[in-house]
Amino acid sequence: ELHPRSRRRLGREMATPARDGEAATGTTIMACCFDGGVVMGADSRVSTGTYIANRVSDKVAALHDSIFMCRSGSAADTQAISDYVRYYLAAHSTEVGRAPTVKTAATLARRIAYENKDNLLAGIIVGGWDAVQGGSVYVVPLGGTMMQMPFAIGGSGSTYIYGHVDAQYKEGMSRQEAQNFVKKSIAHAMARDGSSGGIIRLVTIDANGTEREYIPGDQLPYGP
Repeated sequence: ELHPRSRRRLGREMATPARDGEAATGTTIMACCFDGGVVMGADSRVSTGTYIANRVSDKVAALHDSIFMCRSGSAADTQAISDYVRYYLAAHSTEVGRAPTVKTAATLARRIAYENKDNLLAGIIVGGWDAVQGGSVYVVPLGGTMMQMPFAIGGSGSTYIYGHVDAQYKEGMSRQEAQNFVKKSIAHAMARDGSSGGIIRLVTIDANGTEREYIPGDQLPYGP
């Protein structure tokens, strides 16, 4: 018999809300470094049990000018974390007189997730560009650890594409190659995962700024 807390966490991880009416971003999220920056992407489906509460949500939240967060898990929990990190980063950059680093943003998210791990369901990816490291990606999974990765995937749809991303990823990809890699990987997950769907939202970040793109559901690189 599972401990009630473990049962609650397992249910939420599988995109079945433990609290009545809770919206869960049963999700596919992804970020990938390329030569000069980072591409981040996500599907857009938010579900409450089997009901799709929002089919065009934005799961790639801006934390600062060149730093973004991909959110999976409880929609409320991850929105709260992104709001806190955005607030702390704005105060920090004002105090130090320069733009924050991606590592600083990820560390803030990790601290909030870890210190509240018994009450939160949040699997997040923090990525972006800064003058210290260039493009970088950090993953903060359930439980609140933090790891820097060349690319990261998360959410319920990610389980379907581990083999694909391992086979297709290569170091030193160009901007276009990384965009195509993220698009196709998320499209494959959306085709298999019932909790992922809608459109793909893409954010590309480099030294020149950020570029947002979306791919409609009828123009996905793989799927219906």
